[in-house]
Amino acid sequence: MATLPKILISTLVFVLLGILVFAVAFLLIVKITPFSIRKEIEEDQNTALAIVIGSVILGLAWIISAAIHG
Repeated sequence: MATLPKILISTLVFVLLGILVFAVAFLLIVKITPFSIRKEIEEDQNTALAIVIGSVILGLAWIISAAIHG
C-alpha cells in the first residue's frame, strides 16, 4: 500500500504527457493540411478523410502508448 501514491502520481504524469504529445501532434496535422479538416468532414461529408484522420489518431495513440510503456 505504501507504493500506491507513487504509482498513481507516475500514472497521472504519463497520462498528462501522453495527452500533451497527442494534442501537439494533432494540431501539427491540422496546421500542415492545406484545407480545413473540420469543414471537409462536417460540411462536405468527406468519409475518406474521416477514415484517414481516424487512422492517424489511432496511429498516434499506439505510438504514444508504446513510448510510455517502454
